Formats: sequence, structure tokens, C-alpha cells
Amino acid sequence: MTKVAGKTGSGAKEPTTLSLSDRFLAYAAAFETAFVTDDWSVVEPFFTPDAVYEVPLPPPLGGRFVGRTRILAYFKDVLDRLDRRFEIREPILLDGPRVEGDTVWVRGQVRYRAVGVPDAIVEVEETAHFDGDRICRLEDHYAPATKDEIAAYLAAHSTKLGITVAVYE
Repeated sequence: MTKVAGKTGSGAKEPTTLSLSDRFLAYAAAFETAFVTDDWSVVEPFFTPDAVYEVPLPPPLGGRFVGRTRILAYFKDVLDRLDRRFEIREPILLDGPRVEGDTVWVRGQVRYRAVGVPDAIVEVEETAHFDGDRICRLEDHYAPATKDEIAAYLAAHSTKLGITVAVYE
């Protein structure tokens, strides 16, 4: 369990206990809020200043991002570059969260929909390592077939979606 500030009935803050799985789910909810509002400051408190994020896809969709500021900039960039090109983005939790020590694992799927192109479905496993109540390392894991499907989808539909950067060569 980790202590997180919460409000009392009088408006004063007192510690509240959250499990790591609840903390991860709070991070995921903040991420979705930031996606809608484009205000990434709501995600900032969930990461340590020196956090690392590993996304095993070729740049600019993936890479290794070091530091909370760089991670938040990557989130905005990749969502502007890809996710916002679709009319509907539907994240779905398929399994988890599972906690082992200071680590939370989830498996999820994002379904993307836009007029004139078939739905795109991307499945990902994500592992978050915590230092206290903050993520210090975040790792995405894609099956090889999923990486191939992403590349094929973008090759076939990126022009129609307005994705102008060559993401796979």
C-alpha cells in the first residue's frame, strides 16, 4: 500500500491508502483525461522525475524515453501523430492489473475507428515498476505479429488518416 493525499470532509488533506493496482488505475484514468483535455500535468504526479519508458516500436512511434518531462512530451507527440487521427479511440482492459512486489502488469487493447478505413486493434502488455507511489519504469510489450500488423495497417492507411511522417520504412 502507498499513501496518497486525500481530502477530509473539512477540506483538509489526510493520507489515504491506495494499493499499487489502484494507483496504476488512477494513472490510467489520468492518462485518458489528458488525452481528452491535452493537459498532461494531470499525469505528471504519477512518474518519478527520472522515470524511463520503453516502447519497442521503431521511432517515431516508439523508443526509449528518459525523464518524466520527456515521457510526457512523447505521450502528447504520439497521440497527436497517431491516436488523434482516428475519430474514436477505445481502450479496453483485457487482464489485470496484477501486482507482484513493486510491479503492476496489465494487458489491454485499443480499438481505433475512422471513416473510410478498417478498425485498427492494437493489443499491448504494460508493466509499471513503482518507487513508492510513482512509476519509475514503464515498459510496453507487443507480440511480433502485433508489430507486423501495426506496420501493415500504417502502410495501407496512413495517407488516408493524414499521418504524414513515414513511421515504418
